[in-house]
Amino acid sequence: MTYLTIAMLGSTTTLASREIPAARHAALAQSATPPCGPGLDIKNAARDSRCFELRTYTLAAGGSADVLHARFRERTIALFRKHGMTVIGFWQPVARLDQLVYILAYRDAAARDSAWAAFNADPEWLKTRAEMRVSVDVENSFMVATDYSPLK
Repeated sequence: MTYLTIAMLGSTTTLASREIPAARHAALAQSATPPCGPGLDIKNAARDSRCFELRTYTLAAGGSADVLHARFRERTIALFRKHGMTVIGFWQPVARLDQLVYILAYRDAAARDSAWAAFNADPEWLKTRAEMRVSVDVENSFMVATDYSPLK
């Protein structure tokens, strides 16, 4: 059994993607990344930790969980990997079927910003988003591993 022990750095919340023009959505996805990753001087944090991002998607009224899960399963994960994002895992909250939670890892905050910029500009992502429309509110938190975490 593997445990993920983390130190929280910061979080942001964005409006539903359906409410934001694509260029603005791309800017929001990368604008609020705090310093994150190796070398941070945070008590109890691993100095060699990657930057972890915990993302929670909550479906907007009328949104389809099936479409959201299919979009990740069939297309989005491959695009994340294409752009250098490490997928740690996905979870379905048992008491909130309108949510999807997942964690991505990056070398550091700059790598995160670069990966999301490339992802949001990728023609395959633009096509996927148009073909598999689903409205979600996104909340994210940036984290580093603690110095005693087995996952860094």
